[in-house]
Amino acid sequence: MNDDAATGHQIRSMTVLPARREDVDLHTADGLTLVGELALPAAKDPAASLLTLHPLPTHGGYMDSHVYRKAAWRLPALADLAVLRFNTRGTSSPRGTSEGEFDGGDAERFDVAAALELAEFRELPRPWLVGWSFGTELVLKHGADPSIEGAILLSPPLHRATDADLDRWAEFGKPLVVLVPELDDYLQPAEARERFARVPQAEVIGVDGAKHLWVGEPAVRRVLDEIVQHVLPGHDPLPTHYDGDVEQASDVAPATTRG
Repeated sequence: MNDDAATGHQIRSMTVLPARREDVDLHTADGLTLVGELALPAAKDPAASLLTLHPLPTHGGYMDSHVYRKAAWRLPALADLAVLRFNTRGTSSPRGTSEGEFDGGDAERFDVAAALELAEFRELPRPWLVGWSFGTELVLKHGADPSIEGAILLSPPLHRATDADLDRWAEFGKPLVVLVPELDDYLQPAEARERFARVPQAEVIGVDGAKHLWVGEPAVRRVLDEIVQHVLPGHDPLPTHYDGDVEQASDVAPATTRG
């Protein structure tokens, strides 16, 4: 790894850095099998773990939504993080289709629990939940589990999550980091600060110029940097170049469209 002034491979949108990657199945308490992938550092144990929950599957969200795909491509190598991605019930991706049907965030509580159970079974250290859009609703409604270190929310719409869910997080007491795009279609920074004021430990971070989908490499880099800085306090900013072997992947997954 190196900084911008040094030589090496520039990390671009389709750059895939080294990691141990494996397909995994998650098993829910209501009898479903969900498909996913676990990415681990190539040559060492992870320092912490990200359990990701994707945007709304009825509007294009799935485990390959671009921020999560790039997190799995980069963060095992750049920050020694484990990254779990999976399709919630009824959701399809190139990895496959998870069993069951979309339930608007209710039965998905079993999906969140299955991710936490997999993390426990695999002894993934210091797990953090990371939700994006619809995934933030699942975090707020179902994610306050003693096993996690905290949670990071990307573009929370607060459509399904209620004040009661926020109050539960306030009582839970663990860190809640909220990244809110300045130009979000659903919830912008000023309103987000008002809504999350009932969670004393919530840190609301407005991101100038960003939109709900975090489109573009600068937006993705900002998200990944914020995740790493909160999960691994004191970690250096993520480099834009990498010394070592890299691969290139086809950037074929469609952008998510709504929350």
